[in-house]
Amino acid sequence: MPNSRLKAARLAAGYHSQQALADALQVGVRQVRRWESDQPPMPHPDVAQELTRLLGQDLGSLGFPTDGVAPARRTVLAAVGLAAVPTQAVAVQPATAADDYEAVTRSHRRLYWSVAPATLHPAAIAHATLGCALLPEAAGQTRQRIAAALAETYLLAGRIEFFDMREPDRAQQTLLRALQAAGEADDSLLGAGVLAHMAFIPAWDGDRGAAVERMVAARTYARRGPASVELLAWLDAVEGECETRCGNTRTALHLIGHAEDVLADGSEHPAPAWLDWFSAVRLAAFKGNTQLKAGHLPQARATLLGVLDALDPAEEKQTTVVLGDLAAVEAAAGDPDAACRYALRALDQLERTWYAMGMDRVREVRRALAPHQHEACVRELDDRLYGWATTVSALAR
Repeated sequence: MPNSRLKAARLAAGYHSQQALADALQVGVRQVRRWESDQPPMPHPDVAQELTRLLGQDLGSLGFPTDGVAPARRTVLAAVGLAAVPTQAVAVQPATAADDYEAVTRSHRRLYWSVAPATLHPAAIAHATLGCALLPEAAGQTRQRIAAALAETYLLAGRIEFFDMREPDRAQQTLLRALQAAGEADDSLLGAGVLAHMAFIPAWDGDRGAAVERMVAARTYARRGPASVELLAWLDAVEGECETRCGNTRTALHLIGHAEDVLADGSEHPAPAWLDWFSAVRLAAFKGNTQLKAGHLPQARATLLGVLDALDPAEEKQTTVVLGDLAAVEAAAGDPDAACRYALRALDQLERTWYAMGMDRVREVRRALAPHQHEACVRELDDRLYGWATTVSALAR
């Protein structure tokens, strides 16, 4: 009778063929066939240790004849941390558990762009809790895939906490969990994405040293995998925004220029599915904001108008940020009427899709318009900015 226990554990761990398990163990496929035969030979101790780690069960539970093992063999089994007598098998989730868990993670990723953050956040945290419960019950590729989806889920929750809920301390802890899960998945590119997000937190407080250190770590992780040009350009953009926040706009513009060159060169590696917040248009939005902060108003206006035209109508959150930056350009240029028109358009958008970053931009514009506060356009902006619906909505989030 074939060794059905090993085959079942192999399939549950996500190794759908004998060749896949052989590759993971760096042995020949013939060896795996022998293990799944009716008289499976005992694996070499080093291979046995790796096999039990990948499949999450001891040798007895995998169908190997541990009863009657010679004393010397028992010593070997003890050396690799395995029981010499059959023990109860560790519960192992089937490979379909990874499929199902990843499906929900993908859905949450898409919902972020249309669902209110306060509504999506509890669902993401609950999904992360489920992932933490599934992880110890999974092995092999199934465990790796669940860990990667868990990392992405924590990354989403951390993004909401930082960009939407304005809770940097909480975001720091959530992103740290995302990094730990990415480590469990051994996904260096996802690790780079998490670390780059962690750089935003000190940068917003003007702590350039801490931000730079995290960006160095992010770039180190990116070098370990087949990084796409989109990921590499986004790392430049993140570092550029961090430098802008710390007052170094010249350095930031240099980084953004490098990112533009990277994107133009192209790459054979596809962008990770989770990198859905970045594109050439988003890079131009980074550039327009940096030009604004640098005082290059004509350039900023031209860049941001180009972004506004190129943005997909579904990118509502980014639209509010761009409108806010255009309003800031006009406020700095001494045109309060134009500034208020853009700010009002941003508020219209925020009523449909809330985004704390967008509201921050509008409030910054209002502060810049203080010298014009008695003009009719500014009073109209105040009526909208502090209307019942907007005020309650802002404070409730």
